[in-house]
Amino acid sequence: MRRTLVTLAIAVVLTSLALAQTAVAGTHSFGVGANYWKTLNNIEVKDVTNIDKSGLSWIGSYQYAPEGIFKLEVDLEYYPKLGAERKAFWSPEAFVLVGGTLYGGVGIGDYFDGDKFSNSPFFMLRAGVDFAILPFLSLDINANYRFNNWHKGVTDDIDTDTVRLGAALRFSM
Repeated sequence: MRRTLVTLAIAVVLTSLALAQTAVAGTHSFGVGANYWKTLNNIEVKDVTNIDKSGLSWIGSYQYAPEGIFKLEVDLEYYPKLGAERKAFWSPEAFVLVGGTLYGGVGIGDYFDGDKFSNSPFFMLRAGVDFAILPFLSLDINANYRFNNWHKGVTDDIDTDTVRLGAALRFSM
């Protein structure tokens, strides 16, 4: 429970910092996209045979890029069916990114099943390319490595990392 509160506090602080900077020079962008994910290990849960080892999730994103090389990003990811229970999950995430067109960074997030958050957050590494298509529109393609450790409470006890390939269209303001 404590880790969940810490994860939420970090996400709230990063979001507040990003939104509080509206009067300061910088770029604000909103994005929509998808992630293809694949687990690195087989997932075995007693008496369950239909756990997906790969799938597609949908993402909504806000990114603030102040002057310089740093960017702050807050995402909300939606999984239509995930885990042994095969139910929908939401995943709030926050990233600190470094770079421009080519970038990398670290992130933290958690899973929410509609009733409760997981017992432990997950951590991510990201590398990507974000290039302009039009002056107000860009395409962000990224690869992510997510350190997952599911515990009982949200889904069965599962310990597997996940690789992800994501793409999002970003609309700048």
